[in-house]
Amino acid sequence: MSGVRWRVRRRTRHVLIACAAGLLVVATVAALWPVYVRPRTDPPAPADAILVLGGAHDGREQLALRLAREGYAPRVLFSDPYEYSARMNRICHGGYSFEVVCFDPDPRTTRGEGRALAEYARAGGWNRVIVVTFTPHISRARYIIGKCWDGELLFADPRPRLSPARWAYDYLYQSAAYVEAFFEDC
Repeated sequence: MSGVRWRVRRRTRHVLIACAAGLLVVATVAALWPVYVRPRTDPPAPADAILVLGGAHDGREQLALRLAREGYAPRVLFSDPYEYSARMNRICHGGYSFEVVCFDPDPRTTRGEGRALAEYARAGGWNRVIVVTFTPHISRARYIIGKCWDGELLFADPRPRLSPARWAYDYLYQSAAYVEAFFEDC
């Protein structure tokens, strides 16, 4: 009889652990929802430049070019850490009625992009920049770039469709990267 009780207790313990783990996952997703899924974005306003952060070609380049065509900024800076991207080559060498600057950040991270922005902004006397990146990255990018430059940052998002697996990946990746960013200066 004691063997049966032991198995029942063991099974009950596993069920309780699984329920606790499930609740922890649900609580974490809910707590981070406003950080990764519904981060604060800003309505576009006239700015000195538009900065497009590197990453997936998910509509961010098109959004930045559209904002520049609509007159929100006289220049667009594209972080271009890509080795051989035909899309970025076309963008960087296209003929536009506004200035397009492509740069390879050092390091090839959001921190490197923030450093580059700070240099361009200081040299140009900029006060406001529109930053374009994708949804899960906005809050962390705001934090990191804000460490590098104290000007006004407006964030825009092309709102790409992400699969549940991609959302799960970004929850983990962005959370780990936030911890790393906490310990780094610009």
